[in-house]
Amino acid sequence: MLKQLILPDDRRMLPLTIRNYGRGDFANLIALQERCFPPPFPSELWWNEEQLTEHASRFPEGALCAEAGGEIVGSMTALRVTVPRDRPHDWAEMTDNGYIRNHEPDGDTIYVVDLCVDPRCRKLGLGKWLMQSMYETVVHLGCRRLLGGGRMPGYKTHADKLGPEEYVRKVCEGELRDPVLTFMLRCGRLPAGIAADYLEDEQSLNYAALMEWRNPFIMER
Repeated sequence: MLKQLILPDDRRMLPLTIRNYGRGDFANLIALQERCFPPPFPSELWWNEEQLTEHASRFPEGALCAEAGGEIVGSMTALRVTVPRDRPHDWAEMTDNGYIRNHEPDGDTIYVVDLCVDPRCRKLGLGKWLMQSMYETVVHLGCRRLLGGGRMPGYKTHADKLGPEEYVRKVCEGELRDPVLTFMLRCGRLPAGIAADYLEDEQSLNYAALMEWRNPFIMER
């Protein structure tokens, strides 16, 4: 993939390239993780070169980065799998702990491993453009859908009164706003279930909303 964009903000017009990443980008991708997840976030949870090598070699179509001014300012990674309907799963199982060695070349689902945007660029709509680019990958490969677990960082505040399903419903109805789920809804993804113990995340109480985008060119049975 190679896509050229110009994103406006209050001060400038920012030329941007969205493309597949490769070995020459690994150091910059790890530096991006450091900017996005600074201490006290544990550095051992940033991408490492072995994981990035697997991303770029096993499923290069799902290894996307955004580049501006010669600097990588965003990335999105996915793998291709078939997810059995109604089978509970967590992030580690579905992504092979981020190594994607379970990638299935003929899987019917593009499963999101990670979306990362430089804090300096988070008001430019860059995350939405990365998501749109992955939708294009879904269509190009003839997959049925894009799927991934969305954090629910606003849930902890409401957990004493709302179950996770009701919390997601209220976010979808606009009664509540969640930093992650509201963003995904604006990108066109819809809830397809709740996953308990999806990822260690205190703000979400370890829950995630499974957020789906269906390929509009494939008729569901």
